[in-house]
Amino acid sequence: MHVMEARGVRKTYESEGAPVRALRGLDMAMGEGEFVAVMGPSGCGKSTLLNLVAGLDAPTEGELFVAGEPLADKDENELARMRRRHIGIVFQFFNLLEGMSVLENVTLPAVIAGARRQQAESRARDLLDLLGLGDKARSAPGVLSGGQRQRLAIARALANAPTLLLADEPTGALDSEGGLEVLELFRRLHAGGQAILLVTHDEGVAAPATRIVRMRDGRVEDDGRPRSEAVAAGASAGTE
Repeated sequence: MHVMEARGVRKTYESEGAPVRALRGLDMAMGEGEFVAVMGPSGCGKSTLLNLVAGLDAPTEGELFVAGEPLADKDENELARMRRRHIGIVFQFFNLLEGMSVLENVTLPAVIAGARRQQAESRARDLLDLLGLGDKARSAPGVLSGGQRQRLAIARALANAPTLLLADEPTGALDSEGGLEVLELFRRLHAGGQAILLVTHDEGVAAPATRIVRMRDGRVEDDGRPRSEAVAAGASAGTE
């Protein structure tokens, strides 16, 4: 099964001048457990793609599927439920809840999704231990280093055991040491079977990925697979 599939996706933003065509007929798919990095110059449509996959925006044309589920014609409540079931998002600037403890930041998404608090806290503690933050559970996020704050953001994104983890320039706000911490964590998560879609302009950040998709002008320029594999995948998609 594809954890994510885009078919002929176009996204045009209206502006006072000429319309901005962020995506121009993008086709792309990800299999279970894949670690894919999307690269390309600024303005090529990388972040637009991530927002569409997360259901935070809608395409102008084309079809998007997450875990085999079409995103078209879903209202905001349905998209929110889809995100809770299937999507974890890691942002460049953490987006942590500063008025809550480290543990509460990770517990909250599961509680919102309907888990019992005791169950949600148990999973949150397990995630914090896994990510090396077990001793910071009662701390406020503000006392953490940059690398620790991003690890906390990743723990929160994993709270509901998402099908797909999305990461938008996840090391962009970190120093080199913090960035290396986060990249090593992504390697470990992928080794454990987590599907990851990461957007970056940095070759070093993309290095842990098992496939690098290169975009230009709103399209996939190179899907990162050997030619024979890409042709086979296209043939398979055509028979579904």
